Amino acid sequence: QVRLVESGGGLVQAGGSLKLSCAASGSTNSIVAMAWYRQAPGNNRDLVATITSGSTATYADSVKGRFTISRDGTENTMYLQMNNLKPEDTAVYYCNAVTTFRAYPYWGRGTQVTVSS
Repeated sequence: QVRLVESGGGLVQAGGSLKLSCAASGSTNSIVAMAWYRQAPGNNRDLVATITSGSTATYADSVKGRFTISRDGTENTMYLQMNNLKPEDTAVYYCNAVTTFRAYPYWGRGTQVTVSS
């Protein structure tokens, strides 16, 4: 069992920055990859960025150069540094973890990010 708790969301003006955190607990040694997804009202849940246990990161084209994903293995925490935020980044951001013992990933409950123009 893995539990994921997101934090750090909020309201920010366009061009501003936020840093999201995802704290993992439970069987964290089984996590092989983690990711951030986001979902705006009426839209699908879209992949934002991923990071493997070896710290290899990938990004959606829409956030490349603005967002940075990282992971602190000691603290079992994943981060998403978001810079130069745009109104279209407004969404609920979800943390996701893939493990060695379950076929489908674990999800957090999400944190709201709102970017005003």
